[in-house]
Amino acid sequence: MSGEKQGWLDRSLEQGALRRWSRASRAADKTDLTELRNQRARARKLKQHLDQLIHVAESRLALPYIGNQSFPRPADADWAWRPELWCGPLPVPGISSVQTKSMLGGEVTLFHDCQHSELTLRQIRNMREEDLAAFGLRMDVFRFDGSYLSLAVDIPEEASRGLLRKHLIRIETIVEMEKPLEIFARLNIKHGPNTEQIVRELPLNEEDIVVEFDLAYTKLNEKRVEKMWLDLIFEGPQMNQVILRDLTFSRRKRAEL
Repeated sequence: MSGEKQGWLDRSLEQGALRRWSRASRAADKTDLTELRNQRARARKLKQHLDQLIHVAESRLALPYIGNQSFPRPADADWAWRPELWCGPLPVPGISSVQTKSMLGGEVTLFHDCQHSELTLRQIRNMREEDLAAFGLRMDVFRFDGSYLSLAVDIPEEASRGLLRKHLIRIETIVEMEKPLEIFARLNIKHGPNTEQIVRELPLNEEDIVVEFDLAYTKLNEKRVEKMWLDLIFEGPQMNQVILRDLTFSRRKRAEL
């Protein structure tokens, strides 16, 4: 019956059983002891199954909803997005000994210059009550003999349409790590033959990790914007585990002065 809608007959049988148990409960103080003993044995068997169902249901229903695109965003945002990796299960949930330019899903790519890769990437299910994203990304770094390590996130074409220098691009994330390290966010905007780059350090010591990129300080050619992507750059990542519980983007126009 799993996954099937409850039919008329099932509902009728369930309501009949509920009425019988309700009558038995109300009459328990007057029921013959032999019958009461039989009722108790049947009730205990039923209770075992009901307790198991309630336990599993409460556990599953407490998890963040798969496919959830809801998250706090500026009221005047004209675009907002959470990448697929943080929304739903990927066909391949993890990679070990990750080579440079390896992709996890269709939007996240890992870049590094290690001679010998001792890196793993894995999509994990978020289990915490406060999480809005259904999934997170865990990166384990063991020995690291390279000079750079970054995750590139491709941003949908929709975010580039109508992009203006008066726009602010905002990212919010939740980061956990075994030991402190620095993470920089670099927004890349390709317009014609040129690429604008804005770099911000993530404020990892703050409870809410929010970074905004103000396009007013770029030489963006608004008529030739082609695409955007974000690089997350990890400084000194060796012997560390980093979990990105969530990553969201939004776009809004700067208030006119």
